[in-house]
Amino acid sequence: MTSTNPTRSTDPIPLVDLAAQHAQVADDVARGWSDVLSSTAFVGGPQVAGFEAAFASYVGAAHCVGVANGTDAIELALRALGVGPGDECIVPANTFIATAEAVVRAGATPVLVDCRADTALIDTDATFAALTPRTRAVLPVHLYGQMAEVEALTAILPPEVTIVEDAAQSQGARRHGLGSGAVGRIAATSFYPGKNLGAYGDGGAVLTSDDALADAVRLLGSHGSARKYEHSTVGFNSRLDTLQAVVLSAKLRRLDAWNDERRMAAKRYDALLAGVDGVTTPVVDAGSEPVWHLYVVQVDHRDEVLGGLHAAGIGAGIHYPTPLHLTGAFADLGLRSGAFPVAEWLAGRILSLPIYPGITGAQQERVVEAMAAAVKR
Repeated sequence: MTSTNPTRSTDPIPLVDLAAQHAQVADDVARGWSDVLSSTAFVGGPQVAGFEAAFASYVGAAHCVGVANGTDAIELALRALGVGPGDECIVPANTFIATAEAVVRAGATPVLVDCRADTALIDTDATFAALTPRTRAVLPVHLYGQMAEVEALTAILPPEVTIVEDAAQSQGARRHGLGSGAVGRIAATSFYPGKNLGAYGDGGAVLTSDDALADAVRLLGSHGSARKYEHSTVGFNSRLDTLQAVVLSAKLRRLDAWNDERRMAAKRYDALLAGVDGVTTPVVDAGSEPVWHLYVVQVDHRDEVLGGLHAAGIGAGIHYPTPLHLTGAFADLGLRSGAFPVAEWLAGRILSLPIYPGITGAQQERVVEAMAAAVKR
């Protein structure tokens, strides 16, 4: 759902308005695509290398390796670390399935843990309790645009356990001065269109300052080949398309400004919702600078409230309605309802409100008016 004229009070308000972003980069993208079409360098063109260098610099990592999507990015990061059969990787129960899915694809076993009740980020104490001699990696998810407490995780983990950041929702976020994607040994991100830095299709990247890991990811993502027709290992076909690199480069130049707009919108929601009984607004850790990929509130009777918002033309959503252990995909873990009480409790209360660069104060006022009416009912 996209807004055609956001100044009209009767227009629907989308959860995300990608058209507004596209309007700002359309000319740059058109020129860039024209160059690619002229050169026919559709795979691995200079635009890919240019974007990789620019995004690595932006994040504060030595290397960025573009890949086909965010799920591949996590899997390739794990495989580059040597994670495989017999290994365990700790994953929060309240994340998109791709985080745990990538662990399984790498041949390892996901070990789920609960989250914090205030921020919904991975619980450090629960992570420590879940460590075993088989643990090879912890995948903190920088959920909703706020970075997990990686410094606390680092302090409790033995040296043989690596932090693999799931930074798909936090492009541009910082915590205690450190940037998302550059605080662990290796990180994975997604450029799915709705992300803060989104492509015009699928895309992803692995970020690291470890030269050997960067080389391993690039090798694995290109059929195990560092030189044409020489294959030193079995790899994959997972590369960032040149056309998508053009889009991402154009958007990267505007990412800080767009994230600032998201921060302003979040502050506006905080103020508007302060007087609405029955709505719990997001908690931000001290030292954290979120980028508000999502603005997630908590309410009782969430499904009824969501229905009221939709009836009023408000494009609210839920991220995520079912903890991983209660999905059919991970039924074989043998974990039943009650295994992760905080994640399960939050799953019935969370509600994502419209937020994106360009959302207006008038639109947010309408969202909050509809929210207040729905909660009251």
